[in-house]
Parts: sequence; C-alpha cells; structure tokens
Amino acid sequence: MADEEKTTAKKTTTKKETKPKTSTKKQTTKKVQQSKKPVKKEQKKTTTETKKETKPEKEDKKTTTAKKTTSPKKEEKTVETKKEEKKIKKPKTKIKPQLKSDLKDKLEKRKEIKKRTPEFLREEWFRYKRIPKNWRRPDGITSKMRINLKYRPSRVRVGFRGPKDVRGLHSSGFEEVVVHNVNDLDKINPKTQAARIGGTVGTRKRTDIGKKAEELKIRVLNL
Repeated sequence: MADEEKTTAKKTTTKKETKPKTSTKKQTTKKVQQSKKPVKKEQKKTTTETKKETKPEKEDKKTTTAKKTTSPKKEEKTVETKKEEKKIKKPKTKIKPQLKSDLKDKLEKRKEIKKRTPEFLREEWFRYKRIPKNWRRPDGITSKMRINLKYRPSRVRVGFRGPKDVRGLHSSGFEEVVVHNVNDLDKINPKTQAARIGGTVGTRKRTDIGKKAEELKIRVLNL
C-alpha cells in the first residue's frame, strides 16, 4: 500500500510541475502578441502624422505661388499686355463708297449673274495637257462647239454680261485708279474712287502712299 501511495504522489507532483510550464508559455505568447500590437499602432500613427506634416508644405507652396501672382506690378503688366493684344486683334474698318440706290441694286444683280455664269474654257481642254484652262473662240470648220451643239460647253455671249453702269467697278463699288506716286492721290475722289498701287512701285513708296491715303481717307485696294 505504501508503494502505491508513493507512485500516486509522484504522478501528482509530476502533473503539478508540468502545468506551470504550459501557463508560462501562454503568458509569454500573450506578452509577445501584446508587444507586437502596440508597435503597429505606433507605426500607423507615425505614418498618419508624417502625411499630416507633409500636407502643410504643399499648402505653403500654393500660398507662395499665390503671393507671387498677386504682385501689383505683374498685374499691371498683364492688363497692359491684354489691352495691347485687343488693339492688335481689332481689324480696321474698310472705307465704303457713297453710291446711289440704283447702283447698289445693279451691283447685287451683277453678283447674282456671276453666280450662275459657267466657267468658260477652251475647246477640248480636257483632251490634251498642252492646252491651258483659258478661253479662246472656237474657229474650226468641223468644230461642234462653234456650231453650238447642246452637248458641248457654253460659249462666251452677251447674255452673260452684267449691267452697263456697274461694269469695271470693284466688288466693293469703287472705281479703281492706278497710282504710282504720292502726288497721284490728289486726283482721286475718296467718295467714289479707290487707289490701286502699280506693280512696279517699291516698298518705300508703298508705305508713303499708305500713310498719305490714311490722311486723305482714301481706300487702297492692294496694300
């Protein structure tokens, strides 16, 4: 009986000794987990704090740029440059002739006739490359265009002409007068006539003619 009591006592002692070991392991694991969790929170806090700290720097940059743009000298310069650009963009109003109502109506009729007139081209211009796209009267003995057959292109005729009073006038209604000097502008009537500078006139005289025409309020058609 004594031996059995000893064995039972040994078993109980071994069991008691083994139990604290497991508890210590659990305690150590809990401590490790607790130690790990706060570190993550601290890391997150540090990252958020760094982000918050970086944001004011960007705002400071914006404020600095805003301060730079709000300088009064630069604002004055920008306003002046905008005014100059507007001045450059505005086109000058062209001078118009002082015409009677009859002439104005005839100019409109001439425009309508011009719209429906065909493009008069030379005979067989489509057949040979050496023939330019201009007008020449057909005079061949066997020419079908000379006989006015319907399937041939139309010829130049009196019926396509505009009103007689408006012939030779510029599309604006001015009568063109060729100018070679500044003195030639004195002969022009600014109400019904406009100046056209000759092709042989140089740039120096052209500028002088333009300045003089602005003073006399004469329109120059090819300046």
